Amino acid sequence: MMKWLKGDKNEDTDDFANVSASLKRLYKQRLRPLEESYKFSDFHSPPMDDADFDSKPMILLIGQYSTGKTSFIRYLLERDFPGMRIGPEPTTDCFIAVMAGDKDPATGVINEGVIPGNALVVDKTKPFKTLSSFGNNFLSRFQCSSMNHQVLQSISIIDTPGILSGAKQRVNRGYQFSKVLTWFAERVDRIVLLFDAHKLDISDEFHEALDAVKSYESKIRVVLNKCDQVNTQQLMRVYGALMWSLGKVITTPEVVRVYLGSFWDQPLRFDENRVLFEDERNDLFSDIQSLPRNAALRKLNDLIKRARLAKVHAYIISHLHDSMPSVFGKDKAKNNMIKDLDKIFADLSNKHKISLGDFPKVKDMQEKLKMADFSKFRSLSSSMIQKVDDMISNDIAELMVAIQRDEAKATDLINREGPAVKGGVFNDGGVNPFSNKWGEGVMEGMDYGTGTEGTSWIVDEKKSEYDEIFYKLHPVNGKINGSEAKREMIKSKLPNTALAKVWRLADNDQDGALTDEEFALAMHLINLRAEGHGLPDKLPKHLIPPTQRDDEDEEGGVDGAVTGESAD
Repeated sequence: MMKWLKGDKNEDTDDFANVSASLKRLYKQRLRPLEESYKFSDFHSPPMDDADFDSKPMILLIGQYSTGKTSFIRYLLERDFPGMRIGPEPTTDCFIAVMAGDKDPATGVINEGVIPGNALVVDKTKPFKTLSSFGNNFLSRFQCSSMNHQVLQSISIIDTPGILSGAKQRVNRGYQFSKVLTWFAERVDRIVLLFDAHKLDISDEFHEALDAVKSYESKIRVVLNKCDQVNTQQLMRVYGALMWSLGKVITTPEVVRVYLGSFWDQPLRFDENRVLFEDERNDLFSDIQSLPRNAALRKLNDLIKRARLAKVHAYIISHLHDSMPSVFGKDKAKNNMIKDLDKIFADLSNKHKISLGDFPKVKDMQEKLKMADFSKFRSLSSSMIQKVDDMISNDIAELMVAIQRDEAKATDLINREGPAVKGGVFNDGGVNPFSNKWGEGVMEGMDYGTGTEGTSWIVDEKKSEYDEIFYKLHPVNGKINGSEAKREMIKSKLPNTALAKVWRLADNDQDGALTDEEFALAMHLINLRAEGHGLPDKLPKHLIPPTQRDDEDEEGGVDGAVTGESAD
């Protein structure tokens, strides 16, 4: 997939075997010539570099001061990072890119430390080169904390300054804060908005920040932090207030996903919602751990969006060029076209059969056109447009096949070795009672028989109850057939698809009938499924009926994590 997931391949490949190299090649050969000819970077985003395609997935954290952004990073890493400061007052006044350090070629040691912004933007291996356009005021407040950490081998995390209220704070930053956020939002894989359970107000600058990133709503996740500081009744009211506030800013038909929790390592003040917090934490971690697998598809999707915008931009610029008078009245014509830009957009939309949703915002484009030199615009190049169309319709389709192939390989690797994001809080060891899913659902009883007390099979706890039902079904030679079992199993009111999976798991010897142990196992699985737990694709060792276990199963001890779990 990407260099950081599959390893380097030949950069000159043209068979779409290397997704990263293919994306770079398509951009340089097909899209960038169109962008340069029609000054795309003057109106939209700067040109892309190789590092933009090779970079690890990035997570952007945004929130008001003291909502726990820096603490969230420390929670994920389970250690401090260089340049970290945590406090109740506004402590982080910089954009901090927390990334894996580079290996020293001489010593082989991974460097740790802080890299200042001016040095960072000239590093060709980092995707920050075009941030230099925001000037020294920004670069003096931008740094990279490089460190040797397993989590950062798969993802990078961007910490942002705490957002304050009041217009004075916006002026004092000395750079265009919202535009910097837009630059990052365009390039990151996930945008995490953090809120404090005691600080739900959306200030003027926070509103401006949300406006800067809300066009990337598919990347946005919301974390309501410090939820342990309120009780259940208060939490319900806080959650409702947060959804109401977000609904006024992020105006999408879908409800934004909000994760509840307390993302630090301190004792919970109110622990009545501990199970809820753990479930929300696991959902959020699953979302983060999916980023490396989906990164190539995200980069491809962003390239397609960029290509569509570049085409629209070329149509706009060429129309403005062709509508200018050759000698007299150029200033008047320019002002009139800028004033009637919304009508021009509508005409171009009808002429080229392009949705108005693909056009840039009229107000933003008008502001930039006022400063533009129309004499440097050019007429439409049909050949350049055709190259981009061919890229979207042909090359992208072939690349999708390669991405799907890579995703299948990555999924298989995850099923065998676990998620790509490891280390820190993601270090979810199998033999650990506090790891994700330990002792829950089908994993309950996974350590039975490893201690001095207890039974060796979790189903034994209710087997006498299940045996009573089993013998009422009149078994023949110690077994009941499928028809008899079905009449009892459908009383659970579970759908046939779920019961079919229960049967596949319970009929461990695959003889089409159930022994008393297999029937008890089926009833155990039915109860788990009815309680909302998922069922695995393969029966875990600790659930195999005792009389059907071989020596390897008996000596296996505690099972590892079960993969392929689903809710049917």
